Amino acid sequence: MADGEGSVNGLQLCTRWWEASDRGAAILHYILEQVPHIYCLEAEPQPVEEEQQVQEHILYPLECFLFGEDPSDGLQKLEHKNYGSSSQQCGRVFKEGETVYSCRDCAIDPTCVLCMDCFQNSVHKGHRYKMHASSGGGFCDCGDLEAWKTGPCCSQHDLGTSVAMETDDCVLEAELQERAQTLFQVLLCYITDLMVWEEGDELSEEMKQGMNENTYYCVLYNDEHHSYDQVIYALQRAISCDHNEAHTHTALIDKEGRRAVKRGTLRTCQQVKDLIRSNSEHITQQALRVEILHSAVMAHQTFALRLGAWLQQIIGYSVGFRQVFCQVALEPGADSDKPCLISRLMLHDARLYKGARKVIHELIFCSLLMETEYKKQFAMKFTEVCFSYSEICHSKIDHTLIENIDLALFVCILLQHYKQLQEDFISDDHERNISVTALSVQIFTVPTLARQLIEEGSVIKVIIDTVMEMLREHLDNNQRFHFQGYNSDKFFRVQVIFHDLRYILISKPTTWTEQLRGKFLEGFSAFLGLLNCMQGMEEVKRQFGQHIEVEPEWEAGFSIQIQLRHILSMFQDWCSSDERVLLLAFQECHRALLRCTNQPFHSEPTDSYMCKHILHKRPYKVSQEPVSIHLPITRLLAGLYVLLCRADAVKYLSDFVDPEHLDFSAFAEHPLRCVVLAAEVSAEMWRRNGLSLVSQVYYYQDVKCRDEMFDKDIIMLQIAASKMDPNHFLMLILLRFELFEVFNGNCSSKDQDLLKQWNRLTEEMLNLLIVIVGERYVPGISNVTKQDVTMREVIHLLCIEPMAHSSLVKGLPENESHETGLESVIAKVATFKKPGVSGHGLYELKKECLKEFNPFFYHYTKSQHSKAEDAQKKRRAQDGSDKALRPPVPPPFAPAFSSIVRLLCCDVFIHVLRRVLQRAVEERCTLWSEAMIQRALHLVGQALIEEKTQLEASNVDEVSFDFSHKARTVGSDHGKSLFHFLSQMKKLPSLDAQKDMINWLLQMFEIVKCLREKSSPSAVCAVDQTKPEESFQDRKRKAEAAKLHRQKIMAQMSAMQKNFIETHKMLYDNVPESGSQGEPAAFMDCAMEFEERHVAVGPQQGVCPADWEALTCILCQEEQEVQAQAPAMVLTACVQRSTVLTQYRGKTLSTKEGSYPLFMPPDLAVGTHTGSCGHVMHATCWQKYFEAVQNTTRNRLHAELIIDLENGEYMCPLCKSLCNTVVPLIPLEPSKLNYESAKLVGEVLTLPRWIQIVVARIKGLRPAQRAEVIYRMLLDSNADVGKEETGFLEDDQTDFRSIHSFGVRPPPKYSSSITEMLVVCATTVHRVGLQTAPNELCPHVPVMTWNTCAYTIQAIENMLQEEGKALFGSLQNRQLSGLKAVVQFSAVQRLKSSQTVTQKHFTDMLAVLVPVPDTEGTLSVLEVDFFHLLVGLVLSIPALYQEENVDLQPSAISTAYNHLHLVQLLTMAHIVQVLLSSHDTSEVIGGGDEEESKAAEALYSTVSQHTEGLRTSVSGSMMADRVRRGVLPFLRCAALFFNCLTGVPPPEALSSTADSPDSHLPLLCSYLALPCNLFQLFQEHRDTVTPLIQRWCGNEAILKALKGEINIVRYPRKRNRLIDLPEDYSVLLNQASHFKCPKSSDDERKHPTLCLFCGTMLCSQSPCCHVQLDGEEVGACTAHAASCGAGVGMFLRVRECEIVLMASRTRGSTYPAPYLDDYGETDPQLGRGNPLHLCPERYKKLQQLWQQHCILEEIARSLEVLNVMFAFEWQML
Repeated sequence: MADGEGSVNGLQLCTRWWEASDRGAAILHYILEQVPHIYCLEAEPQPVEEEQQVQEHILYPLECFLFGEDPSDGLQKLEHKNYGSSSQQCGRVFKEGETVYSCRDCAIDPTCVLCMDCFQNSVHKGHRYKMHASSGGGFCDCGDLEAWKTGPCCSQHDLGTSVAMETDDCVLEAELQERAQTLFQVLLCYITDLMVWEEGDELSEEMKQGMNENTYYCVLYNDEHHSYDQVIYALQRAISCDHNEAHTHTALIDKEGRRAVKRGTLRTCQQVKDLIRSNSEHITQQALRVEILHSAVMAHQTFALRLGAWLQQIIGYSVGFRQVFCQVALEPGADSDKPCLISRLMLHDARLYKGARKVIHELIFCSLLMETEYKKQFAMKFTEVCFSYSEICHSKIDHTLIENIDLALFVCILLQHYKQLQEDFISDDHERNISVTALSVQIFTVPTLARQLIEEGSVIKVIIDTVMEMLREHLDNNQRFHFQGYNSDKFFRVQVIFHDLRYILISKPTTWTEQLRGKFLEGFSAFLGLLNCMQGMEEVKRQFGQHIEVEPEWEAGFSIQIQLRHILSMFQDWCSSDERVLLLAFQECHRALLRCTNQPFHSEPTDSYMCKHILHKRPYKVSQEPVSIHLPITRLLAGLYVLLCRADAVKYLSDFVDPEHLDFSAFAEHPLRCVVLAAEVSAEMWRRNGLSLVSQVYYYQDVKCRDEMFDKDIIMLQIAASKMDPNHFLMLILLRFELFEVFNGNCSSKDQDLLKQWNRLTEEMLNLLIVIVGERYVPGISNVTKQDVTMREVIHLLCIEPMAHSSLVKGLPENESHETGLESVIAKVATFKKPGVSGHGLYELKKECLKEFNPFFYHYTKSQHSKAEDAQKKRRAQDGSDKALRPPVPPPFAPAFSSIVRLLCCDVFIHVLRRVLQRAVEERCTLWSEAMIQRALHLVGQALIEEKTQLEASNVDEVSFDFSHKARTVGSDHGKSLFHFLSQMKKLPSLDAQKDMINWLLQMFEIVKCLREKSSPSAVCAVDQTKPEESFQDRKRKAEAAKLHRQKIMAQMSAMQKNFIETHKMLYDNVPESGSQGEPAAFMDCAMEFEERHVAVGPQQGVCPADWEALTCILCQEEQEVQAQAPAMVLTACVQRSTVLTQYRGKTLSTKEGSYPLFMPPDLAVGTHTGSCGHVMHATCWQKYFEAVQNTTRNRLHAELIIDLENGEYMCPLCKSLCNTVVPLIPLEPSKLNYESAKLVGEVLTLPRWIQIVVARIKGLRPAQRAEVIYRMLLDSNADVGKEETGFLEDDQTDFRSIHSFGVRPPPKYSSSITEMLVVCATTVHRVGLQTAPNELCPHVPVMTWNTCAYTIQAIENMLQEEGKALFGSLQNRQLSGLKAVVQFSAVQRLKSSQTVTQKHFTDMLAVLVPVPDTEGTLSVLEVDFFHLLVGLVLSIPALYQEENVDLQPSAISTAYNHLHLVQLLTMAHIVQVLLSSHDTSEVIGGGDEEESKAAEALYSTVSQHTEGLRTSVSGSMMADRVRRGVLPFLRCAALFFNCLTGVPPPEALSSTADSPDSHLPLLCSYLALPCNLFQLFQEHRDTVTPLIQRWCGNEAILKALKGEINIVRYPRKRNRLIDLPEDYSVLLNQASHFKCPKSSDDERKHPTLCLFCGTMLCSQSPCCHVQLDGEEVGACTAHAASCGAGVGMFLRVRECEIVLMASRTRGSTYPAPYLDDYGETDPQLGRGNPLHLCPERYKKLQQLWQQHCILEEIARSLEVLNVMFAFEWQML
């Protein structure tokens, strides 16, 4: 509703217009006057200001005129009087990409769909439904009673009525209706005139008056011929703009369809136009469309679009308004030559730009298509043929046929526009979804409307005539299609018209009228005319001598065939629904076939003799004469004949077709040629004809085409076989296969190639006989249903291998509703096995269905036949059965086809089989093949089964089928009967594979013989089957004996092993069990009483086991031990930034601000992770390999998408993991701790003494000139804190070299290659972690090595905790070896760094814990991650022992106490950190002993005394519990760290998952030399720690944090997981449908993409959300990944249902979404559309992929497998 604010008095204008003599002219004059003052006043549009002005000055007055009063009052009255009631139809217009739903149970056809909201509120949500992305242009069918069998309305649109969907009359008041009619007439005329106006057309006089200003626009229009880059190029050179501006113009042109690129005088615009055209024309030989429009015209066209949107809003207020609008839109023009307004817009649609089309189409949707009656009228307009209005008005039309008076005019116009619209669409270059022709689906799929259009408008004939007109240019002289050199784009657009024919036929009529019969048969005749042009098209002739030079065109013909596949089936379904229509259709089809003159014979008939039978036929050789694979009329006739048999109407056929003209042998001629052609192609006789023919034969038998091609050819051959003499039929087949003389014995050759061809053709011929006789699963040929047919197809697919549901669907033919019928039969024949974490669910065939298996199933390809045969033989062998693949018992033929079985006992059949078997018996190896024998045996089996079936069903005297008799007698005089050959074949070693089959056939002969002699066949069978049964029992007995023998041997070996252990018990007692990491433990040779100490820290440190064992280089395969002076061995590794542990997602860290990287903040915002695949190489081998990779990869296409050579990336040579560095393997220093000496040192080196020594050392290492500063600081008594701090430094006896008094030793010496690798690894960690240039001299290099060590350990600990695994013993070997290597590398890296820099880092880090002189600005305990601090201090403290001229490091005892005191200090500081960070938590968890609770309460009291703002009323038990839980991750990480650093094995209990992690706290404390009650630390070191607590709590940052000014991290930290996803995928789709782009106000298609790290919904692949990142334009996902995941991202593209993994701006890959359908399969792009549900296991796998830092590795592997040909711009995602 427009607002009425401002100076314009809408009510006064309304009154003036209403009182005017010509109201329409007055309104139009005002609009023409106002619009140029609102729009197009500046070069760039101002949408906000323009919208405000148009609301105030135009729309509000128009609404006042419509209601005759204030619009808000008028609307209230309208609703009060119930004029505003709207119909129950939803009518939501779908945008491109919007998710729509179709109910498979209730929808009339697949085009009936619901929008998201209606589906969620409908009964169909619980049905079988499909979901897919709309291509745009359709609307929601909720409320349309004709679209649904049940549940037509959702809860929102259900008005409680069940009336038919006829629009209720909603009569407006007379004045309101008159106002609406006047206003709609003026506005729609205004819109139409401006939309159809083109450059060069004359403007009306009134519009010319507003064109005083000499301002023009140069307008560039969109087309589909020029790319983005081409348009940008043309614009940059025409209007001298930069690339960004040109890109913006181009994006808007592509989106809206046009864009004003220049504003100025006529001359300047003309210059720009010429430049654009010239710059674009020389690129594509086609110029861009550019027009020059006056600013007033531009303004009016802009306002016309705004009026379209406003009219949609107005007519949505009331059904009455909508009806008035429809009347105005369909009202014929005053001029008889001028069509109605809606017709003018439709006819001009192809020349409109995108934005205008969109508005017009939506206006049609919400008006004409929402009103049933007007929808019919619009349908008539849409389908009117191309006659002028005046001619048709004067034509003779029988108006009495038209029941509805309102439709008389439109039927009289006789479908005027359909052909013109399709011609415009074909010449247009825009997609169909923005063409008015796409509206056909909304019209032709309405059943009642479709019937009316057929009856009254001959719509079938109109559509087919339109297609014929479009394809007429492709007809040759014989009136057959020939598509050589066709335009593929135009041809594709022509094929789209077939969709309309499918829509019309989609609903089969239940009742027929004479008019419907007549019009349908008229359309059917037109359809036969189309098929006549396809019959025999694109003939091929075998190429001899030379290979064909140019491949003939074949795709076009098969494209039409694929389009007609369902249409042919639907025509047959329509015919089958009425017996008379079926008979008349057969009559028409028969006439059409007789009229065909394609592929005539060129020779006179000749006589052929075989087995005393004569065949009089014209000779024809497929291998020498032209043949076509396209026979649609012949195949349609076969389909109609089967329907006649099924309906039992074949008895009336003679009344419609002269029996003399029903020569089915002639009708079968061309299908037989096609079958022979396929056989000869299979025999490689046509290989010189190229791949085009191979492709045609493939599609001829493929599931996409076979039901209307190959299958119908088989049916026609079966019809012919049922009508012809069986001997003649077989002789005809032999003639066409060119095997007649071969089997007559008149042909011989020594040419091996020719013999192979004969053998292959014989195989194919025998296969054809198997198919003709055995394939009876066609309704009408036998008494089977469609469900039986589907069941048999499924059985044979599952006989190949267990299959997924989607694979089964692909192997089954679809009907016109895209249904295969699989769901109705699958449960009867198969069992479903659910998938695991990967893969998909599989269906396995039930054992009882194996009897239906036919190894020569006619829909098998060669490979499928081979796989199925092997699989079934293997299965039978596992079951202990023989390997004979017997023919299944087929259903009996229907009466009309019962004579086909005579083929199996005719003379020629016996003769053919005898010849085949004779060749094998006589071992003429060049004249037979095993495949030939296999098929012959199968035919014998079919014949015996048929005879047995007939004998069991009837008396012997009534059975004329005598195959067994002929097989025994024919040729028996010379010992050459079929039975004799079978008996001899049993002894042939060359046919061992067929012996089981031969035995079964001989048994069948005996069974049939017994049945004929009326004796009991069971006795004979029992005798005959004794040997196989005995052999089976024998095999079973032998298998059991072998099993017992194996068990006896194993028992003996076990006894011997136990005896050996008992005998050599001392050896086993002296060898310890392997450690948790698989490394053998070693005992010290000192007196430790063979006890193993599980302590890693302090003077009680346990024994270090043996180090790295001998390792093998994966490149040179040489073994080497890891030694300090040996050549370096390295582990492949990948260093990457990570946010897996972050507590503050989106935060970034920079060296330019704060104390990073020396101090890691406790939120762990961004860390540096180093992972390894665990594969070892020599450093020299790796260097050679890396150089080779660089040299070879540079020449590889898009190699930069897989590995980044510039940043040192490569793929692991063995496992292809992505790596970017190597970690050198460092041997552990042997630990030789003297425990007695250590104990003595411990009495002196207490914690306070250690602090004094370390601080003194730091002070002594400072320059002497700083002494005065230190002295003043010591004497400063103004601050209490200062006094407390100086307490540690008051001992003047402490010399700065006192630190050496507890033991020093020289540092280890490493080989040059190891030191070189240290630099390589450290430089990579520094470069990647800080995203900076490589600089090995940077002071941050050692810090980053410590940081990556700490972060990697924290990540591993987090992963183990998340997965519920034990801290030790759970890691994979690659993770364990990589972690150990990283820790050792980080410990040794200081040797390659400046000792002064390391000392400075240690000093700064220690200052957080204790007061260090001359150190300012120390961080508070709430601003530091203490595990990072622990690693840094432990690994850097050896630098304090360095002297100027002597390289020293602490001795084992010094190291032990350094570690002990650092662990104690940091643990106490971390406990204080936990207490301070949990001050406002309120959960109360009991537990803990009383002593611990008191200690905790005392500590908290001490902390609260020194901390302002800390709560005091907290129970000790609660604080003890908080500390235990908060400090546990720190202790777990410390345990991992010291285990890798020292090699001391942990307590075995830490390798168990039986207990909860909390119960491991005492074990961890013991391992780290800490008291089990951690609060004892504060009691034991009360004097030392009290001033430290005062110092820690007195920091200003603590007060800010407690006030909420600084974010506090709670402990234990929150473990990050991927976001929670809904179980039902439709919930996600619903969220996506309501997603609004934050930076765009339009409703164009978006790609909602969900970040799985944080849950943010992003607008991906859309220019509206592009941002600048480091000077480069990137998409929303790339920018989000940079902040949320440190460059790593995991996104779910909701509408595409796929995961996108991103690892950098240029690299990414797709990954299956964790949503599966009911069949255990993913559905990328929602291709199948089945309901999807979350699979928790797969989602957990995704989470592990993220937490284990494997995303980058997964991307690289995926890209390596895909072998990317075209680069995808991942940075624009």
